[in-house]
Amino acid sequence: GGDTGADCIGTAHRQGALSVTNLAIGKQPPAERPDTHPWPMTPTLFEMTSAHEEGGERTFLASTVEFLGNDVGEVRALRVAETEFVDGRRLPKSGTEREIPADLVLIAMGFTGPEREKLEDQLDTQFTPRGILARDGDYQATHPGVFVAGDAGRGQSLIVWAIAEGRAAAAAVDRFLMGTTELPQPVRPTDIAIGLQPA
Repeated sequence: GGDTGADCIGTAHRQGALSVTNLAIGKQPPAERPDTHPWPMTPTLFEMTSAHEEGGERTFLASTVEFLGNDVGEVRALRVAETEFVDGRRLPKSGTEREIPADLVLIAMGFTGPEREKLEDQLDTQFTPRGILARDGDYQATHPGVFVAGDAGRGQSLIVWAIAEGRAAAAAVDRFLMGTTELPQPVRPTDIAIGLQPA
């Protein structure tokens, strides 16, 4: 689900997929704001993006149990089951398994932040209050020679930002190592999307 899932759906259609199935482990969100999310809370609502309008099947409460392969190590199907809630946890419901034929599986999982413990212990890097890696205006973390781009330094965002930041960080690394760079630097770490700038 989410923006990344929608991007995968749209891309799969543009790449000529014969069929597309979008599996979401959670319940289908409501179409209208529930009473449990009064204003000014941002409600979780069922969305139909332009990618969803291109076609495909959307299945909610679907737990992926297993990837099934052929003799040469290629995926041939997914084994999925209905999701049930047990003691507040989402688990595959026994006896509901089925197979979905697949030639390609794209995994679009929610971003929960960089793995903090190892980075702090091994590199003594610092994190912001948002749980992302602190960095300077040249993508460098608080540990010299460590550079941070994409979701790890920006927070949960779109893949286009990660690609642009990766290119800019590569230029910063080149400058760090060589003293200068000719690589493109499409964005700065402080750039934000035009529609999201504060008033």
